[in-house]
Amino acid sequence: MARMAAGTPHYHSPVLVRRGAAMIEALGAVAPGRPLREGLDRILQASMGALIIVGDGPEVLAICSGGFLLDAEFTPQRLSELAKMDGAIILAPDASRIARANVHLVPNPNVPTTETGTRHRTAERVARSIDVPVISVSEDMQIINVYRHDLKHPLESIPRLLNRANQALQTLERYKTRLDMVSGALSALEVEDLVTTRDVVTVLQRAEMVRRIAEEIDGYIVELGADGRLVLLQLEELMGGVEDDRRLVIKDYFQEHSRWRLDQAMEALSDLSTEDLLDLKVVVDVLHLPGDADALDSSLQPRGYRLLSKIPRLPETIIDKIVGRFGSLQKLMRATIDDLDEVEGVGEVRARSIKEGLSRLAETSILDRYS
Repeated sequence: MARMAAGTPHYHSPVLVRRGAAMIEALGAVAPGRPLREGLDRILQASMGALIIVGDGPEVLAICSGGFLLDAEFTPQRLSELAKMDGAIILAPDASRIARANVHLVPNPNVPTTETGTRHRTAERVARSIDVPVISVSEDMQIINVYRHDLKHPLESIPRLLNRANQALQTLERYKTRLDMVSGALSALEVEDLVTTRDVVTVLQRAEMVRRIAEEIDGYIVELGADGRLVLLQLEELMGGVEDDRRLVIKDYFQEHSRWRLDQAMEALSDLSTEDLLDLKVVVDVLHLPGDADALDSSLQPRGYRLLSKIPRLPETIIDKIVGRFGSLQKLMRATIDDLDEVEGVGEVRARSIKEGLSRLAETSILDRYS
């Protein structure tokens, strides 16, 4: 991918984002443990082929010819029996009922397709023409393909998916360990007022890498369905607090104004290409961090959101008021209990808790850094 010009975020098209989400939804409907997947597996085991549309709205009926109206409750057995006929099978949008069977589909022949077989060409053309999932089962190749818009996804065996998910989890664990190290180092540098642009961007870079690996594992979990429970538990344990920490680091350092808000900064980071994410200067420029993107060793001062969030039972609204009152972490660290008590909503008890909590965090961070 060509590198962006400095200062130009690489945003994904909203259409592409929606289409990716639509495919994930379609894969969830055919995941192991779902009745539709059981029916598809029965068709494969019987060495048969099938063409199935999940949706029976007017746009689907407009390309249907022949066949017969069924309107029967969906069961895997009925689906496999109906697959013995040549035509397509039309299901309700939630796959709870079989609407029609033995249907001849007549999509627009001018819609481009990369497929060669008749069944697969029809499936791809229908998916590109209508916003519904289309499933083709190949009797020769013994493969189930899911089509949605211009995307195609072949379903893989559970052992192979589990193997991929476990490999991704191992990678995630290594990246998470590195993220914890640089995040802890940033905390110590913040306490000592020694933070540079490089330190901040390194944490954000690592956090985004971890998020992207987790997103890939999320896709495996959707495909694994009922067989992905253990993978989900491991993912949730590894990702605890990562997204919040990523948001708070950006909130601590980015320059907010009327046309540049926190959600836009987070989206800009998510939308960077892998190549651009590895370039610290591009990340600085895209996030509108203070200073010159070429001066990665220039000093920065955090506002204090991230360290304050580590103090137990401190509401976000109170954190906002504290940061609004003091403006920077260093001023906050020097504040007395009386100074903190003056902030609306804090009170003497909470002020003491904040002062003691920040002192403990400072001591722990510095000890971890130099131990």
